[in-house]
Amino acid sequence: MSEERKFKRVLVANRGEIAIRVFRACKELGIRSIAIYSEEDKNTLFRTKADQSYQIGKGKAPVDAYLAIDEIIELAKAKGIDAIHPGYGFLAENTEFAKACEDSGIVFIGPDHEMMDSLGDKVKSKLIAKSVGVPTIPGIAETIPDLKTALDFADECGYPVMLKAAAGGGGRGMRIVRSKEELPGQYESAKSEAAKAFGIDDIFIEKYIERPKHIEVQVLGDNYGNVVHLGERDCSIQRRHQKVVEFTPALSISQELREALCSDAIKIAKAVDYKSAGTVEFLIDKDGKHYFIEMNPRIQVEHTVTEMTTGIDIVQSQILIAEGFRLDSDEVNIKSQDEIRPRGYSIQCRLTTEDPMNSFAPDTGVITRYISPGGYGIRLDAGNAQMGAEISPYYDSLLVKVTAWSRSWEDAANKVSRALKELKIKGVKSNRIFLLNVLNHPTFRAGTCDTGFIADNPELLHSKPRTNSEFQVLNYLGNLYVNGNRGVKPQFDKPVVPDIKSSRIADLRGTKQLLDERGPEGVVNWIRDQKKLLITDTTMRDAQQSLMATRVRTVDMEKIAPAVALYGKDLFSLEMWGGATFDAAYRFLGESPWERLETLRAIIPNIMFQMLIRGANAVGYKNYPDNVIRRFVKESARAGIDIFRIFDSLNWIQGMEVALDETLNQGKIAEACICYTGDILDESREKYNLKYYVDMAKELEKRGTHILGIKDMSGLIKPDAASKLVRALKDEISIPIHLHTHDTSGNGVATLMMAANAGVDIIDSAFNSMSGLTSQPALNSIAAALDGTDRDTGLDIDGIQEISDYWAAVRPVYKGFESDMITGSAEIYKYEMPGGQYSNLKSQVESFGLGHKFKEVKEMYKTVNEMLGDIVKVTPSSKAVGDMAIFMVQNDLTPENIYDRAANMDFPDSIVSFFEGMMGQPVGGFPERLQKLVLHGKEPIKCRPGELLPDEDFDAIKAMLQEKYELEGTEQEALAYALYPKVYEDFLQSQKKKGKFRYMGSDIFFYGLSEGETCEVKVKEGRELVIRLSDVREADEEGYRTAIFEVNGNRSAVRIKDEGATIASNATKIVYADADDPTEIGANIPGNIIKVLIKEGDAVEEKQPIAVIEAMKMETNILATQKGVVDKIYISEGQQVKAGELIAKLN
Repeated sequence: MSEERKFKRVLVANRGEIAIRVFRACKELGIRSIAIYSEEDKNTLFRTKADQSYQIGKGKAPVDAYLAIDEIIELAKAKGIDAIHPGYGFLAENTEFAKACEDSGIVFIGPDHEMMDSLGDKVKSKLIAKSVGVPTIPGIAETIPDLKTALDFADECGYPVMLKAAAGGGGRGMRIVRSKEELPGQYESAKSEAAKAFGIDDIFIEKYIERPKHIEVQVLGDNYGNVVHLGERDCSIQRRHQKVVEFTPALSISQELREALCSDAIKIAKAVDYKSAGTVEFLIDKDGKHYFIEMNPRIQVEHTVTEMTTGIDIVQSQILIAEGFRLDSDEVNIKSQDEIRPRGYSIQCRLTTEDPMNSFAPDTGVITRYISPGGYGIRLDAGNAQMGAEISPYYDSLLVKVTAWSRSWEDAANKVSRALKELKIKGVKSNRIFLLNVLNHPTFRAGTCDTGFIADNPELLHSKPRTNSEFQVLNYLGNLYVNGNRGVKPQFDKPVVPDIKSSRIADLRGTKQLLDERGPEGVVNWIRDQKKLLITDTTMRDAQQSLMATRVRTVDMEKIAPAVALYGKDLFSLEMWGGATFDAAYRFLGESPWERLETLRAIIPNIMFQMLIRGANAVGYKNYPDNVIRRFVKESARAGIDIFRIFDSLNWIQGMEVALDETLNQGKIAEACICYTGDILDESREKYNLKYYVDMAKELEKRGTHILGIKDMSGLIKPDAASKLVRALKDEISIPIHLHTHDTSGNGVATLMMAANAGVDIIDSAFNSMSGLTSQPALNSIAAALDGTDRDTGLDIDGIQEISDYWAAVRPVYKGFESDMITGSAEIYKYEMPGGQYSNLKSQVESFGLGHKFKEVKEMYKTVNEMLGDIVKVTPSSKAVGDMAIFMVQNDLTPENIYDRAANMDFPDSIVSFFEGMMGQPVGGFPERLQKLVLHGKEPIKCRPGELLPDEDFDAIKAMLQEKYELEGTEQEALAYALYPKVYEDFLQSQKKKGKFRYMGSDIFFYGLSEGETCEVKVKEGRELVIRLSDVREADEEGYRTAIFEVNGNRSAVRIKDEGATIASNATKIVYADADDPTEIGANIPGNIIKVLIKEGDAVEEKQPIAVIEAMKMETNILATQKGVVDKIYISEGQQVKAGELIAKLN
């Protein structure tokens, strides 16, 4: 063409993204655009972007519609089309189509059919390259006429060889063959795929170069012999010979090689007087030598990166050149080669509807959610990317091309990564995970990828967590989202942790040093000399046990521990262990209580640690053999406990004697306790009067306790009662007195202040934000009230406020474990119920379906206590009272009718244990008639239960743990098993299967992540994962949802069973292969079975192709999973199958 011609109408003989790209260029040039579409594409996005659109190919296969040359030409002539743009793929490199356009007087926007014949055919283009001195890969200089020719060539040049479709690209019709045995099957497969993709099944063969770089050069030529290049692109990142990520400039080639490539590209283009846009492709071997492989006489998918760096609109240039404009015209505006100065860096990612978790199987379905990215430096070229779009299995899986530009390579990579993270798509799977993994890989960031990059890094494809610990964390978080709060979670303030340098703690001295240097007696003497009120902080044990069901995790304790060591240096002790914290750590938190003890001991070296031990129950809820109690006390002392607060739930001193004796043996401080019950101010209640407490205190002092503990677990001791009791005890015993109470009534602070005035030595309290209600009274408030008085605590008021502020920010994370109790209640004086039981009783009652009878249960609690003879109610005796109260309400029992109606009933285990004497002996003995009723004639014991229990065999336990769980068999491990065998084994199994999350932040541990949220998870010392939840897909037919995460910049995904999902009804109709049964062969991708290669009864070898499946114009073999005989074939040719669907079963 030697004259300029203005087009009025341009038809685009293509679909999807490239069709839209051309429509837009036409619109910008003032040209009307015409779309063609198949029946399957009638609802797609691209046809709506054209000025007019017409259906073609009725009655034809989906791909064949776009290959119908005669119909397209007839339509073009009927609609007065001036020119046809072929896009890429389909007929873009078909010489017959180009000639048909020319013969019909329609301009083919591209090279003429002779140029296309010379260059679009890979065999002929190699001849042209050789003619102008451009090196080529050894191969046959013509298409292969038959299989024998291919075999002969391969035998001569050696394997591996490459088969290629002569008429196209994009990886279709391309096969690497590494052995003679593979060649026949691959030859047929390549020809079949080429015919489907390009309408021509011609194949050529050449020597295959291992691990080259794939570099291409963009050229533009006009109708007047002018040719320029627009620089090179690196297209080495390929999967199955299809380009995935492209960028410019190529980073890993020298300037000398860059110039040589561009020079050779110009030579080849000029050799045929090339016009329009074209791409000259080269391979670079490991020695830096380059070889011409083909020229694509069309626009390329990756042209976008060149447009971004050069500022030249290649598609507009194609149209203008076809209209007859010169390159140096004002319209095209490329004045010379020297004026083309690429600027910056550009990267393109092809987002496809392929599933990286299933070998990139193409996915189909409806896009139910689509959020497009954007921002400076981002360009999007979309095909059918919109909400509601249906993705069919018939065409290329490209959804949108995401291209970034920046002045620096690193920023361009960051920009395209950011855009991919912003992009949200649901309803179909995509390769977004894979693309992000590529972009984050150090080899990509260095720009040194070759064509083996993806094969060398299979983790890019599968998106599986890289380590077992990573998988366990992601599985845990995914399950929290899918089967937990579904991403709906409260927002929490970040706790402010005081910045305390370890050097400030190292030299601190406190009660711990006092004990170590002077021993228990020295500490007792020191206490006697103090005027100040000594305080034990219970925040880490009883406060959180009473308020939050013992759910506070070690990670929250250790963060504030340095501040506690510094600002709490004048505390008497920290009650931070024992009680329910031991089993709750294993049972609910997945933590070792031993590790908690040793962790906190290392951070807080200056304050004595105190634990609660339930006498013969240790930290359990039953009696244990004496050797278990002694070994537990010994190991606890070794691990860091200084004070053992020992009690018996019935105030039975014999129940405390083993623990007390062993504490004395270990040289630690024994604090034997009196559990307070009743009301000493009520003189009508004679059982637990002042004399009772004084006598018991004297007996405990006689038995060697260093400190007397008054343990008021129900918060029953009134202010005046505390004063009266302390004064009486001070007159009768010489050891220090330590008062523990709960603030359930709201009178806790008053009680402790009255006790202080009466001369109590030590009190329990909790930092204000963890105090009140069923917890202990407010520590900060007491310290402030006594500031400047004779009983000034000496605590740093401002410092301990920082600790309280910290817990105030932490506490909301545990709100789900708190009761609905919002204020103190004087009811506690009536029901005499321990604080923790009082706050949790309602939920316990509701679990029995008795929520409407809650008040009746509370009244019955009081009644049961009277029936039992008014006992001390402390764990576990309080549980027996509570269980009996619920039992009686549940069965409409009363003190009057129980002997008749319950004669044949089985009573709760706890009340049976109580009457058996397994909890000890209550003051005044058991009510005999009720005891006989409950035990149904069984004789109770009257001695200490530990006397009847044989010693635990610790050697056997350690041997079992070593063999079964591969543990070291330490004393701590053996004790955990001896105390809680099932709980401990469940813990070990969970740690192995589900993972260890000890260091995970508590907001994440309990609530997980919302979509788009990022967290840092410490999996062990020195290893931290930065995790972002990117997406959670809808449930599949099997009820599984895929949760997609970004971990330290890499993408990982896990499948989670959605317990609430409705399984698709047709899921039962599809038979899936059992992945664990090698005799069952499943489809590796979803698609259409185009050929079945076996019959029932055939013998097959392992990895032998048994069927051919096609999806999105790509053919793939389904391989036998093992050697065997075909028992049954479950599919037929032409059948659509799902990924994993059973294809055949072997004998």
